[in-house]
Amino acid sequence: MPKTFVEKLMSQKAGKEVSAGAMVSIRPDYVMSHDNAAAIANTFKKIGVSNVKYPEGVVIILDHEVPAPKESSAVNHKEIREFVEEQGIANFYDVNHGICHQVFVEQGFAMPGKFIVGSDSHTTTYGALGAFAAGIGRSEVAAIWATGELWFQVPETMKIIIKGTIPRHITPKDMVLYIIGQIKSDGADYKSVEFTGETVSYMDIGERMVLTNMAAEMGAKNGYIPPDPVTFDFIRGRAKAEFEPLYSDEDAAYYQTFEFDISKISPSVAKPHTVDNYAPIEEVEGTKIHQALIGTCTNGGLRDLEGAAEILNGKKVKARTLIIPASWEIYKEALKKGYIETFIDAGAMVLNPGCGPCLGAHQGVMAPGEVTFSTANRNFKGRMGCREAEIYLGSPLSVAASAVTGEITHPGRFL
Repeated sequence: MPKTFVEKLMSQKAGKEVSAGAMVSIRPDYVMSHDNAAAIANTFKKIGVSNVKYPEGVVIILDHEVPAPKESSAVNHKEIREFVEEQGIANFYDVNHGICHQVFVEQGFAMPGKFIVGSDSHTTTYGALGAFAAGIGRSEVAAIWATGELWFQVPETMKIIIKGTIPRHITPKDMVLYIIGQIKSDGADYKSVEFTGETVSYMDIGERMVLTNMAAEMGAKNGYIPPDPVTFDFIRGRAKAEFEPLYSDEDAAYYQTFEFDISKISPSVAKPHTVDNYAPIEEVEGTKIHQALIGTCTNGGLRDLEGAAEILNGKKVKARTLIIPASWEIYKEALKKGYIETFIDAGAMVLNPGCGPCLGAHQGVMAPGEVTFSTANRNFKGRMGCREAEIYLGSPLSVAASAVTGEITHPGRFL
């Protein structure tokens, strides 16, 4: 019987043939957590098990509040470090590495054919490298630490075909915001979303990660991009283990198939306060902004910083502008290429790699009545620390252009 990628992988992991809808118990290859690992550890201890079942599969990356902005955050980090040492967890990345999803990929844990879960909804990011990657709850992570396995339902698969020549002012963020605007935030609930098409094949890994990261915002259980030479070139020398790429059969049964031609779309914007509140940038152009944010796990990659630097070069920003490289590896490369100097000269603030203002815990919290134009993945009320503020989402090109003018602006004006 023809199978989709996710049906093949879950059959392999379960040791029996399964199809969409089946319930199976699976031992994940890797289980990721971040600053919430302390809360997970407390739940784990309540289970009554002394030792993590498979510590070699546990990956913990501190990124949400780094460095610690308050005492409670410092205590939280301290508890995690003590748990890591107590359990002999080798795959621990402290506050000096970057955002968990970027670091996980850079360190070679995301590989084709791997089954990965994490205590963060945007764990879906790792599907850019041909893995199954899904966000799960903290108690579920504690259960995996204790037993090594968890029950999963095999999801149905939705195929999204992206075609068309990419216009100069369009990025993968514009594409995925447009797609979410069409199928809505619940359009792919508990589905395995497969991004494919010639346009996707031209993207580098960082650009593909934008698509799979944002799959969470359409309700997907996981996002997946079939691995190809771009994937294999990226993970050469990084992969932490042997891997086996898996692909959907040509005649596999899909829940739904969508096809999008992005050659004629405008830069996309998600208006407050939902990600699927889509508008072409022309509809909101001229909206005054107080703050611009370029970074986060969605758009803190090198290609994102390159695009922003091209627009900001030789200009001065009119809105508070925060730049956050997704990792120190990216920060160093941006430094070598002169992007960091460009940002500073433009009047932007370059922050340390981390989640920063995205979750509203510190760095760039807004005041009531203020508007931020952000490259992050969410714009819910209170997302950046203030329920009386507004967040618009867009691409690094659109946000950089808007930082220069102080109002939402079409990036084509500067390209």
